[in-house]
Parts: sequence; structure tokens; C-alpha cells
Amino acid sequence: MTSVLERFLRYVKIDTQSDPNSESFPSTAKQRDLSNQLVVELQELGIEDAHLDEHGYVYATIPSNSEKTDIPVICFCSHVDTSPDVSGAYVKPIVHDNWDGSDIVLPDDTTQVLRIGELHDLDQQIGNDIVTASGTTLLGADNKAGVAEIMAAAEYLVTHPEIKHGAIKILFTPDEEVGRGTEKVDIAKLGADFGYTVDGEAVGTLEDETFSADGVKITIHGVSTHPGYALGKLENALKIAGEILAALPKDSLSPETTEGKEGFIHPTQIEGIQEKVTLGFIIRDFTVAGLQEKEAKLKEIAENVLAGYPNSSMDFKVTEQYRNMKEILNQHPQVLENALLAMKKAGLNPLQRSIRGGTDGSRLSFMGLPCPNIFAGEHAFHSKLEWVSVQDMEKAVEVIVNIAQIWEEKA
Repeated sequence: MTSVLERFLRYVKIDTQSDPNSESFPSTAKQRDLSNQLVVELQELGIEDAHLDEHGYVYATIPSNSEKTDIPVICFCSHVDTSPDVSGAYVKPIVHDNWDGSDIVLPDDTTQVLRIGELHDLDQQIGNDIVTASGTTLLGADNKAGVAEIMAAAEYLVTHPEIKHGAIKILFTPDEEVGRGTEKVDIAKLGADFGYTVDGEAVGTLEDETFSADGVKITIHGVSTHPGYALGKLENALKIAGEILAALPKDSLSPETTEGKEGFIHPTQIEGIQEKVTLGFIIRDFTVAGLQEKEAKLKEIAENVLAGYPNSSMDFKVTEQYRNMKEILNQHPQVLENALLAMKKAGLNPLQRSIRGGTDGSRLSFMGLPCPNIFAGEHAFHSKLEWVSVQDMEKAVEVIVNIAQIWEEKA
């Protein structure tokens, strides 16, 4: 068998960075490089229906080997793309065997250092094997750890027919990092009843609640004129945009000032000239009512600024992105119960929690596939300090196998 580490080291060397400014789907053609390889590997395992569709999704089925006929069909899902925030090209993974707890200085940029006390959960990994990048790129554990774990679990199930399970669906998506990961998923074709994304952080965590999310685009229409003859006429859209950003709360309602169940208003993009400027925001809260309150607050701020520019105007557009999966998962408690049992069976103390973010599972849940998120072991997402533990990845493989087995046992 190919170990989960071998798979992971192979996958992270393939650049699959997505592009939020692209209008193609997937947003970058290079994501297909990994997806095509996964199809080949699945077919080599004997999974005959494994294929890549025209939108860049990998679909595959491990057939049931149980005599029972009423077993729900379970899907395991991860995404192949990596974040646009940090380069994912020419990743050089490094395995730090039997880590002793000392600082890990990344060789290609010695200012990049993993230290206990600065990185969440790192202190739990002494004696384990830590995988990092070399200091100039992200690692790609988000979410190639999940991809490697699903692939390793698939191989284990195929080569151990004594483990009884129902039909297992595998789904690998593109463009999760740019918010389009489920945009063209064919749920009917997938044919699953319940799912699990494998895209979480610390070992033993099960995330059943995410932010609800909207995007806001404010387009400011100023008044442009020649600066030499602008007296009483020019209303510079760039300055108006700057005033809107400056008027945002300094001590609340931002990612850097909130935690737990607190939501935020977060500017992500500004583009334009003196005549017209577009501001992009993401709005996050755990409830739709909270989203609406923050959108109203942002609109009020913008309108107050525009009041000082009588000849300028704005468009304020809200776009729904995803909703809190808990609304759906509360209707299907067995999905969580079986995952928690699978973790306990693997010797873990499971931690059920919310996530200050979203996953493909957020959208999949509202598309008819109730889908919580289980740990993949990835840490320090979207940064050059990204890391994962080999032992955590191995536990994730065990949990995936256990989930498949438990659904069959309970049928």
C-alpha cells in the first residue's frame, strides 16, 4: 500500500493554486493536473467509474461489499486547489522526523520559524513527524492532506474486503479557496445521501457549524473633471472609498478584533479611478439576522460618507455565498453521531465545534447533502508556516474507514 505520507508529498508538489479573478471554471487549468492524476490512481485501485468531468470535478465510487441493501450512500470530499494568498508553486515539503519541540527554522527563508506558543496545537506534536514547506511557499496541507487521506482510505477499503461498507462516493472539487467549490457539483450524479468534507484542523475535531456568509460590492460613482479646473466640481471616488474604509469600526466588527461567535465586516478588494471605484467586502456571522445587521451597518456608513458628496452615488449589492450548515445537520443527527463514534473507535477524544469560516460542506448541506467537516490535521492555513503531522493524517485515514464501517453496521 501507498502510505498517506507518500501520497501527500506527491500531491503538494503539484501547483494547484486557484485564482479569484479568473472567470474560467476551474479558475486555473493547473488544478486539473492533480485531478487527472487522482483519476489515474483511483482507476489503478480498480475503481472503474473514476473520472474527471468537464468542470474539473473528480467523481468515483467504491461499490458496496455488504449483503445489506439499505445502507445510506456516504461521500467523502476534499478540494484540490490551494489558496491564492501565498504561492503554491515549487513546493518543497520537508519531513521533520520525531520532532523534539525545538524551533523549526525553514531553510529557504530563515525568518519563517515554527515555534511552540506561537502556532496553535504545535505543542501537542512533540515526538511526531511534522511536515512543512521550505519557507517561500505554502505547504498545501489545506486541502491536500484531506485528498491524501481519502485516497489512502479508499485504497485500504479496496484492499481489505473483510471491512464491510456500503457504496462510498469520492468527490474532489476545484476552486474551494475562491468560494466556487460546489458551483457545478452534480448532486444527482454524485448520488450520495450524506457526506463528510475532510478539511479540518486539529486531530479529533468535528465541525458542524460554520459562518453564514455574504459578499458585498459597493460601486462608487464620483464626478471626474480636470484637476486644474476642479473647484466645486470634482468628487473623487477614490477619496470617497477611502473615507468609507476609514469610517469602519476600529475596535469591533473586523476579523482582527473578533473571536468565537462574533461576526465581522471585512474589506477584501479596492479597484478603480477617480470617477469610479469598486469596494469588495465579505460579511460573516453565524446567523442570517447577524449578516443583515452588519450589511445594514456597512450601508449606513457608506451613505453617511456619500452625504458629503451630493453629486456622487453608489450601488450596494449583496451576494449570498453560503449558510451555516448547522441548520441542515440538526435535522440529521446520525451524521454527526457516526463521525463521533468513528473518532472514539480510533482512540480519539472528539471535539465538536464551530468554525470561523466555511467549507464545501456548507453549500453541499444546502444542496441536499448534509455534510459536516472532519479533521485533516492541517494547520496555519494560507501561510508559509503551514504544517501537518503525519500521525494526524494517519488518524484521519482510520476515522474515514471507521465511518464507512459504522454506517454499514448500523444499517
